[in-house]
Amino acid sequence: MGTKPRTPQAGHRSKSQAPGTDELRRQIAAHAARIMAEEGVRDFHAAKRKAAARLGLPETKHLPGNDEVDSALQEYLRLFHGRRVTQGLRRLRGLAAEAMRFLAKFEPRLVGPVLSGTVTSASAIELHLTADSPEEIGFWLQDHSIPYEQADRRLRFGGDRHETFPAYLFTADGVAVELCVFDRREARETPLSPVDGKPMKRANLREVENLVNGSGEP
Repeated sequence: MGTKPRTPQAGHRSKSQAPGTDELRRQIAAHAARIMAEEGVRDFHAAKRKAAARLGLPETKHLPGNDEVDSALQEYLRLFHGRRVTQGLRRLRGLAAEAMRFLAKFEPRLVGPVLSGTVTSASAIELHLTADSPEEIGFWLQDHSIPYEQADRRLRFGGDRHETFPAYLFTADGVAVELCVFDRREARETPLSPVDGKPMKRANLREVENLVNGSGEP
């Protein structure tokens, strides 16, 4: 008579799925969300590293995905800052529409938290512009007496390809505005979202005005 195959005990998991791993990921995601909401940290990876350190965990183990942190951030903002977020989002989208009208010749597209709706007190208005050369943006800002700083933004594309783009940073009505500049060829390819790795959502002026008027979805 053959030996009966051994049935795994209920709840048995492999080492990589050891009990507690999912809970640690949730804890780190929740702490990272709180750090982003209350301390003005905008970078997901930096927030996760801070959260892991405060929990006394290795920075490279049990880290949640950016999408998990973003979901936790949405929940945190809904629970603790619901009214403020609603009011702040309406104001930020209104300012974004104004900035897009001002920069209309550069075919602006709104991206990031102001489009998705997951905004904190540190959220910037992020616009993608198209120009024959980055200097056009600098000259346009100078002509309108707008002080700015220059920076670089590293974006990811399909095939895990990364490229660096010039950016211009300035402040409008106390809100940070970031202009990332693409040339005509580059503008045809949509970067990937740092949240879920899918093609980044980008909205034109008409779509943003619909959001401001409450007649559209991001």
